[in-house]
Amino acid sequence: MIERLQSNNYISSHLKTTTVNDQSTAFSELLRQRMENVGSVPTANNNEIEFSKHAQQRVEERGIEISSELLTQLKNSVQKAHEKGAKNILAFDAERAFIINVVQNRVITAISQDEMQGNVFTNIDGAVLLK
Repeated sequence: MIERLQSNNYISSHLKTTTVNDQSTAFSELLRQRMENVGSVPTANNNEIEFSKHAQQRVEERGIEISSELLTQLKNSVQKAHEKGAKNILAFDAERAFIINVVQNRVITAISQDEMQGNVFTNIDGAVLLK
């Protein structure tokens, strides 16, 4: 009887260890991939600014013109913020503002001049004045 309990206990603990090891391996692989991307500075191939669906809607609703010059300014802002270690920034000038996730090179939302007045911007860790 004792042998039977010990063998069942062994099988049970072995199965748990295998499952945990499989999950740990999957997690460690995912973590390794993420860590490889954390320290990387955007290059010519991956520094394109993307607009989230929400940001695209806001740009259209608010009549914000997106020119190639503005895209260049946004890219430069993201590059500067990345070098300083910022994750989410407010990139702005007198006419418009953009909340940008630096890690993903993605504009989260766009704000017109009228909406900037009296507004409080939260969940950002940096601001860049567009030139």
